[in-house]
Amino acid sequence: MSGIYLHIPFCRQSCHYCDFHFSTSQQTKDDVLLCMQQELQMRKEELPEPVQTIYLGGGTPSIVKTGEIQQLLDAIFKHNKVVSDAEITLEANPDDLTLQKIKELRNTPINRFSIGVQSFHEEDLKYLHRIHSTKQAEYAIKGAQDAGFENITIDLIYGIPTLTHSKWIENLHKAIQFSIPHISAYALTVEEQTPLHHLIRRKKKAEPDDEHAAEHFFILIDTLTHAGFEHYEISNFALPGYRSRHNSSYWDFKPYLGIGPSAHSYNGYDVRRWNVSSNVRYIQGIKEGTPWYETEQLTFENRVNEWVMVKLRLIEGIKKEQFVYQFNNDTWEYVISLINSNQLNSYFTNSNDSIVLNKQGKILFNIILSKLIIG
Repeated sequence: MSGIYLHIPFCRQSCHYCDFHFSTSQQTKDDVLLCMQQELQMRKEELPEPVQTIYLGGGTPSIVKTGEIQQLLDAIFKHNKVVSDAEITLEANPDDLTLQKIKELRNTPINRFSIGVQSFHEEDLKYLHRIHSTKQAEYAIKGAQDAGFENITIDLIYGIPTLTHSKWIENLHKAIQFSIPHISAYALTVEEQTPLHHLIRRKKKAEPDDEHAAEHFFILIDTLTHAGFEHYEISNFALPGYRSRHNSSYWDFKPYLGIGPSAHSYNGYDVRRWNVSSNVRYIQGIKEGTPWYETEQLTFENRVNEWVMVKLRLIEGIKKEQFVYQFNNDTWEYVISLINSNQLNSYFTNSNDSIVLNKQGKILFNIILSKLIIG
């Protein structure tokens, strides 16, 4: 399995918590999209396997014209072998998914929407500086479903200071009532250099509380698992058959291409590559051959640490057989010794064949991971 990620770095306005690369000006849009098509052609020999997943992310891919999206997809199909049942996902803001836009997208190969709902409550959307309304989120979901899009995921954010426990439960129940088959839920994180970070520092907005977020996390797990969702990754829940195939390929360390400004690529073993986080430098690089990406050769320790970091987030955890095959038994025993020496056993389920976090361990993931880094 291999995948292609397309980073479309344009948004109508900035969400205060977001630290992804994007621009609220579309002045460079035409050039960026054209250069993305050229990058696909330039890198057509890099993927060793047929493409099974395509993901259009950003930014806000849904703000560009449907014809422009189709041109990018045409370039992929022209330069790569794509399987007939490929999962093709478009990230979309609710305000972009008008009935007309949904109808247009139905005539493209896109078969999965990732809708950035974040919350069904206006106070939370205002805190996050989201551009859409609650009603627009509901209309977008219903409109997509009525048009025949069954494979839909929505993003929700918890730990927002304005989000009470009861409102968080309402968000989850509304998603369940909409029969959404996949939900990604993330704790609000205040990244440096974001507008939210500056507003909190200036006392213009309330700061998220870790205990508040932890309580939301446990509510999230209990509510969705009771509703039949599989908690297959720390931030992701799916009804049977609806796991994200694209994200799962990342977590299985499959090769993928990242196309566009700031997009990352991986060869499936020991090389990672990332494009510059600048639309202008990206365009110049593609057109003039100036430097527009960097690469990293992963060391043995890098690879082990990445494996532990990623697999520990999954419901299956770190499987001994897979780990030893990728690395060696001595390294497995060393990771076990780190768990024991740091007295972390109470955060894992009991198993000799795998290392799996329990519910309490998942909420402390970052702290636990910091104790298991080698090198």
